[in-house]
Amino acid sequence: MIDHKFKITYPFGLHARPATMLVSKANSFSSEMMIEYDEKRANLKSIMGVLSLGVPHNKSFRITFHGKDETDAFNAINRVITEINELR
Repeated sequence: MIDHKFKITYPFGLHARPATMLVSKANSFSSEMMIEYDEKRANLKSIMGVLSLGVPHNKSFRITFHGKDETDAFNAINRVITEINELR
């Protein structure tokens, strides 16, 4: 299992566009991925779950990865979060 803390610096936080980017990438892996923010958890493969967390910019959140391709999933999600933080 991989447990990692991330931060979205994109000025609008984790709203529809970046959330869709994350969920889309998460769904390309078999590993289970859970996102946690402000004591709430959601499946990273669920757009409604991710949006329901309301992660604002410059706040940390945690994602856990568990499964046979967890390392590849972690690396891919890390790249997507970097891309999101570069959006303008």
